[in-house]
Amino acid sequence: MAENEELKQETAEAVETAEAVENAETEAAEETAEAVEGTVEDVEETEAESGETGEQPEKEKKSFFKKKEKKKDERDEMIEQLTDQYKRLMAEFDNYRKRTEKEKATMYDMGVSRTVEKLLPVVDNFERGLASVPEGERETPTYTGMDMIYKQTVKMLTDLGVEPIDAVGKEFDPNLHNAVMQVENEELESGSVAQELQKGYTYKGNVVRHSMVSVVM
Repeated sequence: MAENEELKQETAEAVETAEAVENAETEAAEETAEAVEGTVEDVEETEAESGETGEQPEKEKKSFFKKKEKKKDERDEMIEQLTDQYKRLMAEFDNYRKRTEKEKATMYDMGVSRTVEKLLPVVDNFERGLASVPEGERETPTYTGMDMIYKQTVKMLTDLGVEPIDAVGKEFDPNLHNAVMQVENEELESGSVAQELQKGYTYKGNVVRHSMVSVVM
């Protein structure tokens, strides 16, 4: 009987121990499940936060590039403005250079024309002086010297672009000729130049002095 009671007591203690172990395992399982759920939630929250922080740098990055693009656009606009100003300045300088060269050329031509105009009476006097020497005396040193000076002066004028105006036998042209009298001449047509009283000259196509002529009636 005692042995049966001891066996029952041991059996009851074993059952109690088994139940305690089972309860402990159940509690451990529940704690583990709760811990896992908490971990999962933490992970999800962390991912959510990292997702937000991940989007933010991207936005900031986009914003940064937008700023870069804006700065680049401003720089391009500045370059275009400076390039346009440079082109305008070069165009103005080129126009100024051309205008200055034209003014210099005009002033030079005006200076030559005035000098030639003052020199022409000297040429006229040489021609009159040479024409007044008789044929038999044109071998003298005086005549030869005067002729050389005259030819040298005419060559100098020709090299400068000074040319005599053709008059005798040509149709009267008020742009080239200055009529001082009218004469009768059966050999020439009416309105033609009969005689050249003073030679006229042009410089680069412009009249320096009109020819003084007589015109056929």
